Amino acid sequence: MKPFVYNALPSRVIFGSNTLYQIKDELRLLGKNRGLVLSTAGQHKAASQVSNLLGEFSVGCFNGAVMHTPITVTNDALKIVMETKADCIIAIGGGSTIGLAKAIALNTNLPQIVIPTTYAGSEATPIIGQTENGVKTTQRTLKVLPEVIIYDVELTKTLPVPITITSAMNAIAHAIEALYSKDTNPFISMLAEQGIEALARAIPIIYHSPLDSTARSDALFGAWACGTCLGAVGMSIHHKLCHTLGGSFSLPHAETHTVILPHAVAYNESATTEVMARVAKALGVSNAAQGLYDLAAQHGAPTSLKEIGMNASDINLAVEIACASPYWNPRPIEANAIHNLLSNAFYGKRP
Repeated sequence: MKPFVYNALPSRVIFGSNTLYQIKDELRLLGKNRGLVLSTAGQHKAASQVSNLLGEFSVGCFNGAVMHTPITVTNDALKIVMETKADCIIAIGGGSTIGLAKAIALNTNLPQIVIPTTYAGSEATPIIGQTENGVKTTQRTLKVLPEVIIYDVELTKTLPVPITITSAMNAIAHAIEALYSKDTNPFISMLAEQGIEALARAIPIIYHSPLDSTARSDALFGAWACGTCLGAVGMSIHHKLCHTLGGSFSLPHAETHTVILPHAVAYNESATTEVMARVAKALGVSNAAQGLYDLAAQHGAPTSLKEIGMNASDINLAVEIACASPYWNPRPIEANAIHNLLSNAFYGKRP
């Protein structure tokens, strides 16, 4: 056994069906009684439901969360926090809403209860990404780790299939990067493989039967497992490219992860042969990069940057930004090779 270091993250996790109805009890357990509910504009009804369940323990809702956590939106939300004298933040939704909750916690130290409705996995990490002046930066601090995560399988059944697929692919990316991280360890590796396997098993079933409870439960477990992996170790080239493309070119988050993942895996394959064999096994395929591309393509997800709104003229700038301050990666970051990676991703070339 190789030497390793593992730091367990201090979060309380409630997993099951209809667990949303425990929200008031969880607020009480934190010793709080003035919860501000966050959501995107599209999920204002879900936020209202949570606020109603909290009753007198709710100070209202802020429905302005958007992708990539812009500093301007965070500042707007902080004004509401101050005006309402909120003592706890409750986020319901995906990575956009959970990112806003983290940004508020970073600035106020308020505790968070998060209720994920997608498979983004952000809820399980002490990582926050924020965008300012067109640049997305990340930092790792326990200040942004949610105190409580409520996973309710029932809330994910209405997640549209296209979003389900890209969100699940996003989660798989977390686990794959955890497997070849310089900080990896036996527990995280085991959990990463479980997460990949659960999501790869769930995606085809949900694609054909969106309301399948077992598949939705598998996917939500996979999302937690993969998010936990990302929270415990460092990120590499895949996440660096996605942060660059999302923060600087406003590409949609989960779709960008879906498109980039097969190409990032192919980029690192020569330096992580053993890891990629484990990824392929978890996916049930012979080649990890090709298997990931096919998993997306066969279930209606985008496979090219071009189709999600990127311009070919932006590739050179994306390479420049990504290479200017690269994350650690098992294969050296080479500008020409990254340009080739992004070109293949732009045109949707199968690895």
